[in-house]
Amino acid sequence: MDNRQTPTLIVTIVFFVLASVFVALRFVSRLGVVHKVAAHDYLMLLAWVIDFGFVFAICYGTTKGLGLHQTDVSSSNNVALNTAEYVANVLYNPALMTLKMSILIFFLSLSKTDKIFRWSIYATIFVVNAAGVALTMVNIFQCRPVSAAIWPHKMGTATCTDIVTIYLSSAPVNLITDVAIFLLPVPILTKLRLPRKQKIILIVTFSFGVFTAVVDVIRVAYLQSAATSRVQMIHTAESAGLTSKLGQDFSWYGAFAFMWSAVEVNTGIMCACVPGLKPLAARILPRLIKGSTDTSPQQASYSAYPTSANRSNRRASLEPRQRQSPSLHPGSGHNGTSIHPPPTAASPEEMMDMSDFLARSGPSDDMESSTVEESYGPMNVSRFFDFVNVKKPKSMLAMNNKESIPPVALTTILFFMWGLGYGFLDVLNDQFQTIDHLNSWAYLGLHAAYYGGYLVSPLTIGRVLLRRWGFKVTFITGLLIYACGTLIFWPSAVLTSFTAFIISNFIVGCGFGVLETAANPFIALCGPLENAEIRLNFSQAIQATASVVSAVLAKKALFHSVQDAASLVRVQWTYLAIALFDLLLAVAFYYLPVPEASDEDLRALSDRRRETNSVRVIGIPVIWMTFGLAVFSQFCYVGGQEAFITSLASYIQAQTPQSRLSTYDYTLIGRSLFAVGRFLAAFAQWFLKPRWILLVLYLGLIVLSVLCMNLSGLAGVILALFIFLFESGVFSTIFAMSLRGMGAHTKTASAIMATTIGAGTIFPFPQRAAVNTHGSTPYSFAVIVALFSAGALFPLYLSFVPAAKKQVDPVPNEYLRRHRRRSHHCRRKNRTENGGDPPLPKEEHYSLGGVWSRPRSLVEEPPSSSEPPPIPEMTMTSGHDFARTGST
Repeated sequence: MDNRQTPTLIVTIVFFVLASVFVALRFVSRLGVVHKVAAHDYLMLLAWVIDFGFVFAICYGTTKGLGLHQTDVSSSNNVALNTAEYVANVLYNPALMTLKMSILIFFLSLSKTDKIFRWSIYATIFVVNAAGVALTMVNIFQCRPVSAAIWPHKMGTATCTDIVTIYLSSAPVNLITDVAIFLLPVPILTKLRLPRKQKIILIVTFSFGVFTAVVDVIRVAYLQSAATSRVQMIHTAESAGLTSKLGQDFSWYGAFAFMWSAVEVNTGIMCACVPGLKPLAARILPRLIKGSTDTSPQQASYSAYPTSANRSNRRASLEPRQRQSPSLHPGSGHNGTSIHPPPTAASPEEMMDMSDFLARSGPSDDMESSTVEESYGPMNVSRFFDFVNVKKPKSMLAMNNKESIPPVALTTILFFMWGLGYGFLDVLNDQFQTIDHLNSWAYLGLHAAYYGGYLVSPLTIGRVLLRRWGFKVTFITGLLIYACGTLIFWPSAVLTSFTAFIISNFIVGCGFGVLETAANPFIALCGPLENAEIRLNFSQAIQATASVVSAVLAKKALFHSVQDAASLVRVQWTYLAIALFDLLLAVAFYYLPVPEASDEDLRALSDRRRETNSVRVIGIPVIWMTFGLAVFSQFCYVGGQEAFITSLASYIQAQTPQSRLSTYDYTLIGRSLFAVGRFLAAFAQWFLKPRWILLVLYLGLIVLSVLCMNLSGLAGVILALFIFLFESGVFSTIFAMSLRGMGAHTKTASAIMATTIGAGTIFPFPQRAAVNTHGSTPYSFAVIVALFSAGALFPLYLSFVPAAKKQVDPVPNEYLRRHRRRSHHCRRKNRTENGGDPPLPKEEHYSLGGVWSRPRSLVEEPPSSSEPPPIPEMTMTSGHDFARTGST
């Protein structure tokens, strides 16, 4: 098509007219039915006014040549066309910002008691306004000087940022806020108790917001096409000596960018107005909205529209229920046991008319009455839209192997996700280095940005979330940060900007840092602690497998054609898919029952071995000595690992310059060995003590690194690949052992251990400096040898210090158990004699001597016949301990 004027004009006008109709109907509903206009209504009206100016500028531009090739635009229309484009460009972000502010202000009226929901709204408002103002400023000052945007011929030295580039760069922010606005009300809606038909209508009503995100994605597809055309035009213009917008044919390839921007804004206005139309629809078509089966005689006394009288009645009806003692609440018996009442029809105060929900201008008691059931329902049941009841899980520390399989399998998906992301980033950074002609130091900068996220997020974000809100919230937050990082890849690709790539890598690293803060201890603690190292090595093996799979997909299928800046833009769809999957996974984690481990449970488990854990080594409690050395060892190991992987390509080129296999092929073989090694480590720890396996791995790393320094040719490369195999089980084994005996400090310890991964930021630089100084990559392996040698102090300490052996060696069938109540007198006597829960018996510890581990439990062992009288607290006992404690 040689003329884009007509479709741009028609589509823009049609969508604006539809949006205007929705705005008009919204105000008819608010003024004619509800009789009140709220702040979010005025913001919507302001958004429509800005949208009118935006649409008018586009339509005016089409009459002056927008949609035609620049060669077909009359020179007398250039100033008018440039003015229209400039005005439309400036008004786009304020229109979106005001529209989203209207929606978010409306969301604030959904609940006045849910602090997390309201703070999430405030955070989104901040992001929307900060991004909107920043992007508006970028649009206003897109040219230097500003007048060059309208009179480019008069400014020979002027420089301008392309509009399509600005639009594509802002796409991640728009998508992130669109998805956030779509997901934010979901927790509130799922707590409402409404008749099924009204509930379905409510879901559909709020689901209209997804259309805005869909249109945004379609718009990005056209922007990508425009960006590709832009790159081609720039090369043509540069060869012809033209560098302005006129020489790049912007009037042609920018037309559809403006059109789809108008579609996005007007679709957003329509979707935002849909909830406000409910009172009008209920007045015109009451049976369609309510239905004949939704109203009971009790409910008929409540007006379809809220009045102060029936609000007072509803408050009065709730007061007697709220004054009940806790023992009389449904789901609670007199003796503290759980009683599940049979399902009954909701009472009037538990029901909520949807017109009340959508028509009111602020928080009301109706909202509170609709959600009050959450506090009084069965305490061990989580309701999902009244359709599915999901039992809340018990503490992860009380789970046996069989019970821990589902939550461990679910969390292992997170390991797969960051393995997938790491593989993609690794290949893409290599491609970007080629496209942007980066030197080795700049490439290490990209690498350091990713691992720099680990230095920041575990202690600042992960630890706070994990200690205060638990594993579920930390998982969700990490996934959201990771999704934001993948979306921010878009401006990186569009601008081919090294700085933008640094930011994208850093945010992805922050997301992974938060995930690792929670995921690693979750796997280690979920189930009997004797198998902590096995579980963690297996999950980390899945992560390593995902990194191999993603590297193959990236190199052979997804990124194989990425050879220039234009093709780099097309990679964004891979990252969009990853981001959307992350968001879906975050929603799934919100509703799925994720077991937790409170500080009290962790302390109770640790106290069962307090005699072992309280022993001092050179005046320091053994648990802190072990943890400190574990942190140091992990820091050295990760530093050596990353120094090795960043130097591997140059090492292979130096050793086998004529090899038929590429450096990518060798690296892929090494990563495959790494994945296989983690599976082997998990299997070996089934019958060998983890500390001995760790010692063997470290010794192998030191020997292989020394040999790589001194051997040349293919032999050196083969030994370098075997370094991957010996690296495989180190990280997981150290992490799991470092948490043993930490008790209430376990979550903080996990955050510190996750921070040690930030060593990958530091040590590749001295290794590269050694290459540049001595001109030899093999010689630079001296840095790697030194790091692995320092890290080996930890397994040596575990092998030769008896107190450390007792602390870290697995205890069979070690997990918490809930017991029946015993008499107050017996419990008091037991605590008086022992100062707390009964300690483990004094005897020669099974960990002394030998490398073989005790037989592991496959499922929960039945209580022995000599089991002592149970106690009410959650305590850890094992089959090995029952016979001993029964005689005390």
